[in-house]
Amino acid sequence: MDSKDYYKILGVSKSADTEDIKKAYRKLARKYHPDVNPGNKTAEARFKEINEAYEVLSDPEKRRKYDSPGFQDIFGGARTGTRGRTTVPPDYADPTGFSDFFETLFGRGNRRTTTDTGTRPNTTRRPETSAAQTGENIEQPIEISLRDAYSGTTRSFTVEVTEPCPVCHGTGFVGTRVCATCGGTGTTSRTRKLEVQIPPGVDTGSKVRVKGAGQPGVGGGPAGDLFLLVTMAPDPTFERKGDDLLTDVQLPLSIAVLGGEARVEPLDGKRVMLTIPPETQNGQTFRLAGKGMPKRRDGGFGNLLVRVQVVLPQRLSPQEKQLFEQLAQLRPTA
Repeated sequence: MDSKDYYKILGVSKSADTEDIKKAYRKLARKYHPDVNPGNKTAEARFKEINEAYEVLSDPEKRRKYDSPGFQDIFGGARTGTRGRTTVPPDYADPTGFSDFFETLFGRGNRRTTTDTGTRPNTTRRPETSAAQTGENIEQPIEISLRDAYSGTTRSFTVEVTEPCPVCHGTGFVGTRVCATCGGTGTTSRTRKLEVQIPPGVDTGSKVRVKGAGQPGVGGGPAGDLFLLVTMAPDPTFERKGDDLLTDVQLPLSIAVLGGEARVEPLDGKRVMLTIPPETQNGQTFRLAGKGMPKRRDGGFGNLLVRVQVVLPQRLSPQEKQLFEQLAQLRPTA
């Protein structure tokens, strides 16, 4: 009895991961499926061979046993015909659809699917329905501006989700045959367009949950969720500090010394005239309550911190220089 090179049958390397093996199987199963090749015995045998290879390589325990050291010494090398083509083994005439090689290595009962011995050759029984499982969550990073975070915004997304096959309805079988559309996996991929409302007050690190917008559940289980991972883009005017905002206002030296007013424009668009007391120092900060960011959990708003930047006069006239000289005489430095 010859051994079988299951990696060669699926056209994958021995280092292939589960996803590569699944992709190779789907491609070959669609090509050699009996529904696509009616009456073609060669394609039928090839389809059985592909299913057997996938049965082993997609199962971690069977694959470990198949790859174990000394295995080829027990069974010998795979028989190949001329021009490097694998010879179709005669033991596929067994109505079980699995070769003697498979039955010897793993046992007749050690398989995830069983075969139908009725009137149709190459048919398989529908596997037992698995327990309901919640679908996987999807995470999608987004970057938003500070002003969008202040007022909230709407974003459109395109996500790729895996859904139950529309032909076999997720079972992997049509009647008693493997579904040709999904290759027996029970799933197909499609692109979904979503419009998501971003609530006010989000910050870098915030997660916006969209319930049920993730991958569909298994066995009738609920779909997973979509999580938007928020990053804030830098703003040229405001610096965010939690729920508070910090902004700078430039003051002429005369207003800083004598007092006056400074115009401030918060994110709500309502202009505020900030009262500047006499002798205000450079870098001094004033607080405008309730003019910061919306608070997501507690409601209300944070504060707006206004930091003074005193602007010294330039291109002084002779008279202005004279006045500063007089001031220097009145207030000599230590």
